[in-house]
Amino acid sequence: MKPSHPIVRNLVLALGLAAAGWFIGHGFVRARMATRFVSVKGISEREVRAGLAIWPLKIIIADNDLGRAHGKLATDIREIQGFLTRHGLDATHTELQDFAVTDALANPGQSAEKVANRYVIQQTLIVRSDQPEKIREASQQIGELLRAGLVLSSGGEYGMGGPAYIFTGLNDLKPQMIAEATARARSAAEQFARDSRSVIGGIRQANQGLFEILPRDEAPGIREESQIQKKVRVVSTIEYFLQD
Repeated sequence: MKPSHPIVRNLVLALGLAAAGWFIGHGFVRARMATRFVSVKGISEREVRAGLAIWPLKIIIADNDLGRAHGKLATDIREIQGFLTRHGLDATHTELQDFAVTDALANPGQSAEKVANRYVIQQTLIVRSDQPEKIREASQQIGELLRAGLVLSSGGEYGMGGPAYIFTGLNDLKPQMIAEATARARSAAEQFARDSRSVIGGIRQANQGLFEILPRDEAPGIREESQIQKKVRVVSTIEYFLQD
């Protein structure tokens, strides 16, 4: 019987359609199974301590004589350095920044009779230390400098004022915390699979998430940089395939 015979052609066509239907049907089954997945989150947290403190102190001098004002600035800087030394801090770890002089008579229409102090000098002394606790103790005794006649400011452009405490050990924590967050995500996925009478398969998609450094005491108005004690958190999001 030749293949061109109508019966043979019809039989080949029928077998072809049946085979195509089988492959297509099983392809849909596999595609449907591939869309079954669960998305879970795993969290890891650590309480940590700052390893660095930065304390900006803006010195403000006002006088009608520019030379005298500059001399007073030098005296105030030495006074602050002595204060730091008395509180167990290395006064050499300081840096002078943002020097500025304002001449009140440079303003149009301003007369000498109306100006109490013609010149205002401002300079910021940045204190940097890897002993945050000593910085915190010294900052609580800032009244010593005020009683000595210094005019100081540490707010405004430097945030809420006072020292800023910085956590420097994040890289040491990352591997362990990522592993912990991943393990907790998998545990949650396994529990979901048991509840749905399924088993988890491979990972469909994973997102490590960002590390957050937060204040230990999370409350309105409390900023992370103002606290020596902090909290590090990472949340991993992982999608697992589900199998029957």
